[in-house]
Amino acid sequence: MVGYILQKFGYALLTLLGVVTVIFLLFTILPGDPARMMLGQNETAEQVAIVKKKYGFDKPIGKQYLYYLNDLSPLSFHSLNEGDYTFLSEDKYNAQTLFETASTAVVIKPPYLRESFQKNGKKVSDVISETLPNTTILAISAIIIAMLLGILLGIISVLFKDGWIDKTIQLVSTFGMSVPSFFSAIIFAWIFGYLLHEYTGLNMTGSLYEVDDFGEGKYVMWKNLILPAVVLGIRPLAVVTQLMRNSLLEVLSQDYIRTAKAKGLAFFTIIRRHALKNSLNPVVTAISGWFASMLAGAVFVEYIFGWNGLGKEIVDALNTLDLPVIMGAVLVIATLFIFINIMVDVIYGWLDPKISRQ
Repeated sequence: MVGYILQKFGYALLTLLGVVTVIFLLFTILPGDPARMMLGQNETAEQVAIVKKKYGFDKPIGKQYLYYLNDLSPLSFHSLNEGDYTFLSEDKYNAQTLFETASTAVVIKPPYLRESFQKNGKKVSDVISETLPNTTILAISAIIIAMLLGILLGIISVLFKDGWIDKTIQLVSTFGMSVPSFFSAIIFAWIFGYLLHEYTGLNMTGSLYEVDDFGEGKYVMWKNLILPAVVLGIRPLAVVTQLMRNSLLEVLSQDYIRTAKAKGLAFFTIIRRHALKNSLNPVVTAISGWFASMLAGAVFVEYIFGWNGLGKEIVDALNTLDLPVIMGAVLVIATLFIFINIMVDVIYGWLDPKISRQ
């Protein structure tokens, strides 16, 4: 089992290295000068040269790539010569020195995602730490809605198999899987936030925290979570409904279910006591995969509803060409996606030893 876990984490590190490489090359070869993006339209040649030296933009691409890996690595090497890009600065790296040579220090530090081009040098890690919790809350809320309603609708579909209720649920779930999230977001915002606002009390746009009109601080607006969570949960809801129905029908065809029927147990009792638990495995698999993808899929939903999460931050960064924020956000989402999938694989290996021996 230990070897299986190490193998999975080894694959994860290789995958993450590939993601880092693609992100770096993609945003490095983009047209435009990063130094000029930072300075704006009124820069001088001297200012551009200073910024390029400070951020290592004057180095060859291979050396910039090594700098980027060094910034991201928890164990990294840094110069003790002030003026070098890798100069060991406390406010930049927040590092703990392990040992030093004449000109180099080996340190342990959090991954350094660099600084925003457009937020007055604010650290990308600070930008992400301020927005990621909102996205996480939105994703968790959406997956809870999808899980609870999906399991319920799947059970109802089985109870009324081949009837009009079953066919209606299948039709709606198929439609839910095919409709893009950004289109659903626009429709839901218009209907429930505008046309029916008098009855629902919901807003077309709004984030979890709203600023008080009198400047007395921020307060939580939980109702702003309802529409984006429902919209983000529509597609996984449709998937969970279909999986729950198919899995439950398969379990109900097993011999022990026929035995329970022969003993005279009611159909609903058989589902509740015997079939439901055994039919949840594919649903759990789907939920774990969808939760990871929701962190990336929330981009358009957050932007349309004005939800101040990581997805909206990515769109804003794309509009302003804030490359470090884009690179850092994509890297964080990719890392979370890989980590969640690895943890699911490890759990499966623990539940089924045959998997870990393959």
